[in-house]
Amino acid sequence: MTETKRTRKIALVGDCLAGGGAEKVQAVLSVFFESKGFSVHNIIFIDDITYPYSGVLLNLGKLKANSIYDKLKRLYVLRNYFRKHKFDCIIDFRYRVNTQNELLIAHGVYDRPAIYTIHSGITDFYIPKNKAIATLIYGRHQLVTVSKAIEKRLKQQLSIPISTIYNPFEIEKIKALSEQFIPEEAPFIVAVGRMNDRVKQFDKLILAYGNSVLPQQNIKLVIIGSGQYLAELKELVVQKKLENEVIFKGYQNNPHGYQKKALFSVVSSIQEGFSNVIVESMIVGTPVVSFDCFAGPNEIITDRYNGLLVEDQNNIKLTQAMNTMVNDSELYQYCKRNTTASVAHFAVEAIGNQWLNFLKLKDEN
Repeated sequence: MTETKRTRKIALVGDCLAGGGAEKVQAVLSVFFESKGFSVHNIIFIDDITYPYSGVLLNLGKLKANSIYDKLKRLYVLRNYFRKHKFDCIIDFRYRVNTQNELLIAHGVYDRPAIYTIHSGITDFYIPKNKAIATLIYGRHQLVTVSKAIEKRLKQQLSIPISTIYNPFEIEKIKALSEQFIPEEAPFIVAVGRMNDRVKQFDKLILAYGNSVLPQQNIKLVIIGSGQYLAELKELVVQKKLENEVIFKGYQNNPHGYQKKALFSVVSSIQEGFSNVIVESMIVGTPVVSFDCFAGPNEIITDRYNGLLVEDQNNIKLTQAMNTMVNDSELYQYCKRNTTASVAHFAVEAIGNQWLNFLKLKDEN
């Protein structure tokens, strides 16, 4: 009698399945892993789901978390879940800022070594500054970053296994979404990002744009995103008398139509982790102007090949780069021609197979 091969089980643990880059990666990988025949379990701590995902869902966000007792009870439920299912691998996508909580999860909840991912250049969101505590939490586990720059920095701080696997992108899906609508605004450049913190530095972008030739050439600046600093940014636009030039579109479930129609995208962040919006723009054929910030942009953009890399935090050069993209049509068209092919290696199938190789699960199902 032929022995039936056991279906391999993968646990994907995240904050939620909505809103952010890490959450999107979890959702995309859940679909990929299930398509390869694995049993996928998504475990989330916040009851917020907008991204399509595959597999079983354990939504701990539906349990109370008002007291220490409630939170410990959730961890007890999670501990029993892992012991019941005996997963072949665990990948953790969460922000991890509570040291005591992470010690409990790393040593009391996870029943096997896990893979902890790091999606931001602000590594304090994931790793304690104290090396001894960081080693105590992660010593028996592994870290996977989304950029080589983050990997290099962490290897200087920690003596635990660290690797890099870039974010996966549903290339054909993004292309199809970019065709669903044509923005009314034209011509324009675009910037996309959250406004709940100052990391994206849209204020710097507005100032650089205002000093550029773009307003005089009737090229608008479209900003997509929402958050607590939106009112402050709108006030800055009024102060600079750019109300007719800067257009706030709020949060968009599908920003890809704007990315496709834009002359180019701009990333003005103080730091990134990988910068999904750069890849998304290039997928739909739009070059990018970006600060050469830590971390990610220079691992995607080749200067004057598929976009322009600007000296980090130099607003004068950011203005000059925007002017160059508008005034140097030969360079612009050259960059535009190179965009899509230059990011093909970030496709889900390629990145997903890197994960399978890393987890030593390839061809085992």
